[in-house]
Amino acid sequence: MNKLFQVLLIGMWVLFTLLIFIEPALAGPGGKIASAMFRSFWGKVLLAVLTVILLPFIFYAGIKEYLAERRTLKDLHGLAKISGHFDWAYLRDRIVECFYQVHDAWRREDMSEASEWMTDWYWRNQQIVFLDQWAREGLVNHCQVKNIIAIKPLFLAYRNKSGEHDESRIAVSVTAEMEDYLARRDTGEITEGQKGFAEVETVWSFVLKNDKWRVVNIEESNMSLSYAKLANELPAHTNSYELKR
Repeated sequence: MNKLFQVLLIGMWVLFTLLIFIEPALAGPGGKIASAMFRSFWGKVLLAVLTVILLPFIFYAGIKEYLAERRTLKDLHGLAKISGHFDWAYLRDRIVECFYQVHDAWRREDMSEASEWMTDWYWRNQQIVFLDQWAREGLVNHCQVKNIIAIKPLFLAYRNKSGEHDESRIAVSVTAEMEDYLARRDTGEITEGQKGFAEVETVWSFVLKNDKWRVVNIEESNMSLSYAKLANELPAHTNSYELKR
């Protein structure tokens, strides 16, 4: 009986790993190609089986992210009373703009074009670690965004390092319909991913720097729960939101 239980536990862990880790949903900027594993017929069958088996975990993650979204929107509303930088309508527009501008620069293989939308360290890191490396290997990442489906704020950290609320951070989940694949530059042979649009979720982190929200990190979708489980970091005068600038 103990052996059967151990086998079941191992099996569950393998299935969990397949669903969460083998199917990275990080396309374009960030350096990983969205896996095509679950796009075939049998892949979709496997995904359906995994979804049923892991339904309790999926339900738990969904509830945690829903609560995190409500909590963060409420906290943003409160902070918006002291600074327009935290107004969700303004912030959401900035996130959308950053998303498209960063992907456009990525498609052109010149991340310096996105320097206004990202921190200096991050755009240089993306250029050197991924785009330049792929270029040396004769590869090119074809990444195109059709439209953004949803943006969910998951975590907020208030900072005021040098006034004007500098270094404040926010993490959001962005779901978009995208095409993403890596191909050989000379022949067009696809080496990773596949043609065709699919829904892709990524987690984008922004930092308020020099009076503008800028992209500081892009991570896989499985990080969304990690951010959702964090408590928002708010200023000392949380109750009144009366901060001295």
